[in-house]
Amino acid sequence: MKKAGLLLKRTVPAVAGAAAAALLLAGCGGASVNQVAAATGAAGAPCGTVNVALNAWVGYTANAAVYSYVAKNKLGCTVVQKDLNEQISWQGFASGEVDVVMENWGHEDLAKQYITEQKVAVDAGPTGNEGHIGWYVPPWMAEKYPDITDSKNLNKYASMFATSESGGKGQLLDGDPAFVTNDEALVKNVNLDYKVVFAGSEAALIQSFRTAEQNKTPLLGYFYEPQWFLSEVPLKKVNLPKWTEGCDSEPEKVACDYPTYTLNKVISKKFDDSGSPAAKLAKAFKWTNKDQNAVATDIQGGMTPEAAAKKWVDANQQVVDSWLN
Repeated sequence: MKKAGLLLKRTVPAVAGAAAAALLLAGCGGASVNQVAAATGAAGAPCGTVNVALNAWVGYTANAAVYSYVAKNKLGCTVVQKDLNEQISWQGFASGEVDVVMENWGHEDLAKQYITEQKVAVDAGPTGNEGHIGWYVPPWMAEKYPDITDSKNLNKYASMFATSESGGKGQLLDGDPAFVTNDEALVKNVNLDYKVVFAGSEAALIQSFRTAEQNKTPLLGYFYEPQWFLSEVPLKKVNLPKWTEGCDSEPEKVACDYPTYTLNKVISKKFDDSGSPAAKLAKAFKWTNKDQNAVATDIQGGMTPEAAAKKWVDANQQVVDSWLN
C-alpha cells in the first residue's frame, strides 16, 4: 500500500489456474514475474490477453476483481491474474508481463523509474479511492487512555506495548514489509521508545487488532483506509506530527504523518498504445471507498472475488456502463 498501501493490505487474492501452481512451486510470494508468466496461457479472446497484477491486500483484490470481471464478461478479454508484490508488479511493465496495476499507493520511486525514466508504464488515472495510512490503536485503548491518540504521549505508554520481539521497547506492529511505510524512520526521528515489528501480512495485522479489541490487550499498529475491517473494529488513529509538503521527501529523515493518497492505476505503455478496449477500461475505471469496501467485505465473508465482483456489477450497471462508453 505502501503507499500504499490492501487481507483475507492490504485476504490473499486468488490466482488463475496454472499461475497458482507456479506460485506454489516457487514458494508463493517469492515467485518472479517470469515464473508466473511461464505458467499462464496465451491470448484467445478478441480483446486479447490482459495481465493483471494482484497485490496482497483485499482492497486491491476488490479493484482487480471488478476490473477483471468487466474485461472478461463485457469485453471478451482473456484475463490472467498474477499474484505479485508491489515492487515486482512494476518490474513486469519493463518485461512486458504485466499490463495493469489496479491500485497504486504512491511509490514515487517506482513511478520515476518506470514511468518517467524507462517510459514503459503510464499513469492511468485515479481509482476514485482516497487512501490514508497511519498508526492506530483498538477502540478500548482510546477509551481508557484518551491521550494515547497523541503521538507526543506514546513514550509514557511504551512499556505497555513491549513484547518479546520488541527488545524492551514498545512494539509498533506493521504489516507486510512490502507495504509503503515510513515507520522505522518515524520512530527514530520523533524520538519514540519503540521498535517496528512486522506481522508479515495484512491478514496477520487484522487478526492482531481483532484479538487486541476482543481481549482488551494493548496494540499499536500500522493500518490504512479504505479497509473493510474498520466497519468491524473502528480503530482509532494516532495523531502524528502533521504532514506538510516535502516533509517526507527524504525517507531516512521522515518525522511527519503520512499524506492523503489519491490512489491510481498504472498500465504498461505498450498496453496503452495497443488501443485495447481493456486499456481504455483501466483508464475509465473509477469508484469510491464505499464501493471497494462493499466488494472487499463480501470477499472477506467467503465469496470468491469473481462472485463478489458480479454482485457489485449487477447492482451498479450504470457505473459500469459509464466505464465502457
